[in-house]
Amino acid sequence: MTEEKPISMEELYNQTIKKIKEGQIIKGKVVSISQKEVLVDVGFKSEGIVAIAEFPPEDLKVGGELDFFIDSIEDDAGMIRLSREKALRISGWDKVIKQAEEGGLVNGRPVKKVKGGFLVDVAGIEGFLPASLSAFKGVADKDIIYKTFKFKIVKTNNLRRSLIVSRKEAMQKEKEEAKEKIWQTLKIGESYPGMVKAITDFGAFIDLGGVDGLLHITDMSWSKVSHPSEVVAVGDRIEVMVLNMDKEAEKVSLGLKQRLPDPWQDIETKFSVGTKVKGKVVNILPYGIFIELEKGIEGLIHVSEISWTRRVNNPSEMFAIGDMLEAQILSIEKESRRISLSLKQLEQNPWLEAESKFPVGTKVSGKVRGFTDYGVFVEIDGSLEGMIHISDLSWTKRIGHPQDVLKKGQKIDVIVLSVDAQNKRINLGLKQLQNNPWPAIAEKYPLDVVLDTEVVSVTDFGVFVKIEEELEGLIYSSEIDKAEAAKLQPQDKIKAKVIKIDTEQGKIGLSAKI
Repeated sequence: MTEEKPISMEELYNQTIKKIKEGQIIKGKVVSISQKEVLVDVGFKSEGIVAIAEFPPEDLKVGGELDFFIDSIEDDAGMIRLSREKALRISGWDKVIKQAEEGGLVNGRPVKKVKGGFLVDVAGIEGFLPASLSAFKGVADKDIIYKTFKFKIVKTNNLRRSLIVSRKEAMQKEKEEAKEKIWQTLKIGESYPGMVKAITDFGAFIDLGGVDGLLHITDMSWSKVSHPSEVVAVGDRIEVMVLNMDKEAEKVSLGLKQRLPDPWQDIETKFSVGTKVKGKVVNILPYGIFIELEKGIEGLIHVSEISWTRRVNNPSEMFAIGDMLEAQILSIEKESRRISLSLKQLEQNPWLEAESKFPVGTKVSGKVRGFTDYGVFVEIDGSLEGMIHISDLSWTKRIGHPQDVLKKGQKIDVIVLSVDAQNKRINLGLKQLQNNPWPAIAEKYPLDVVLDTEVVSVTDFGVFVKIEEELEGLIYSSEIDKAEAAKLQPQDKIKAKVIKIDTEQGKIGLSAKI
């Protein structure tokens, strides 16, 4: 067994001293700080000195451990010359190169505006920011110089240790990262804050912080919305719920009304068939009126449920948006979200008494309400409406248009010809107020009698002629020479023979072949 040789003090000292060389970066501890220099212990036999100007204010503290670059092992005074700036520059360059290779972003501060762009300090390394890549258009210099921004390194020069950076590409990358983060965060059924970015006729686009979603008009409110601008405005900050999303297509469907309870959920506890309800007119269409019974619940009064007797062609002539109406509930369809309402059910049905009140043959007074090509509508008893067919306007006069005989608003007497309460029809007659003249006409103009007549009109099927005032006959086309008929004009005189009298239809048939 050999004895270990004891270690001398000199050997022990040499083992504790670091081996250093010029151009090396080494750790050192700040020992003291003077007005111009900083004394640093780097674990060597002598201490190093660094000019105080090379230190950022935050690094100037006794006991702090920092990296230093060895300029020289021993100067004239026997001290190690160190550089904080070079250490920062070298370590910063290595870090910057690594970030550039990885495509990451770096922090930088524009320190000076120069021709074509800005000089930027990136971890102690000088970089150049071309104006075209700055994204600082319209921004004041005071809001740029010495402010910290994120940049993307687009080019490096290892020889000169210089950089070209881009704020524009950094912003794009930040936007993409934020977008990706949002996509990872979004969950269907969850609510998120957003800002109204744009409004269209079919909805609004909401910025969720990097991802745009569509809030469709049908998902804005449980109530009817005519246009999205009724609910939101550009710049509004709102809470929306994610209804659906497709990351590949970059589509997000949003809802606003879904954040509130569905008013139709418990509709059966709020309303029941047969009850009276009050509501406000919110929309008027040719087929009916929509009534808002409460927020998010509307009912429809169809035109057929407005009046028992009045024909309603245009509800807007009777009602206006904002009118308050009372109606009766006819039906509730929860699944299809429909409530049918009626105005007329709140009144007594006048048709129930129509047959007993207006027996056939009754003479009644009425007012002309309107016309069709085939007749006249007359209001009787202030509520019911009947019709005079064009054939019941006159016993003898050939009528082309009912307006030739009566005027709208005119008060007249009529005879009830028939009442059909089930189909809501009353047939009226005007000519029936006078006795049927056709039996007397048949006696006055027997068959084969020759008459002096006046041409009224010429048609393909014959010539209409006036026999006497308000009495016409027809010379059949087969009973007159075609060439002669073609020459005839209204008011021409022509002799004609009676060959047919139909007292039921009220017609006289004539012949020009005498």
